[in-house]
Amino acid sequence: MKELTGKRIGFVITGSFCTFSAAFAQAKRLREAGAVLTPIFSEHAAKTDTRFGAAADRVAELEKICGNKAIRTIAEAEPLGPKNLLDLLVVAPCTANTAAKLANGITDTTATMAVKSMLRRQKPIVLAVATNDALRASAKNIGLLLNTKHFYFVPLRQDAPEEKPASMVADFTRLPETVEQAADGVQIQPIFI
Repeated sequence: MKELTGKRIGFVITGSFCTFSAAFAQAKRLREAGAVLTPIFSEHAAKTDTRFGAAADRVAELEKICGNKAIRTIAEAEPLGPKNLLDLLVVAPCTANTAAKLANGITDTTATMAVKSMLRRQKPIVLAVATNDALRASAKNIGLLLNTKHFYFVPLRQDAPEEKPASMVADFTRLPETVEQAADGVQIQPIFI
């Protein structure tokens, strides 16, 4: 991974709770490469306790990794673009719900406001999709986003094709190199692995 010293990256977490550990590991790698990370949580990710951990503990964990306080409201996320506070935004994990809202221009959460705010300045948005219906109901939204300027995808794979044939999840280990290429306006290839 190349040096990311000083690169200001927003790190958005949405509700695919089973992938938080994989996403947090990549946040650590981005920090180790010199990126300045701002954690951003969707309302559900910031408040929902699950079998994967208590919400407050997960927020505290990512704040510690990033070295910054988390953005948790629409009002806090709105100035990111207008005030030019970030260079790039990562949404990892990006749920089917968030992808659908982004594909259809819906801005009603902290996560979607962060994306909209960054798109005002035409900044790169990196999506690490994780959804059980990527190859069914969510396929059209993923397709729309693949064809929308400023969106870049972390490579996706089927995670359990026998048990969940429509499920796909980003290869989170490829997130740092996806960020590097997105910063240069290039979509990493292949997208589907």
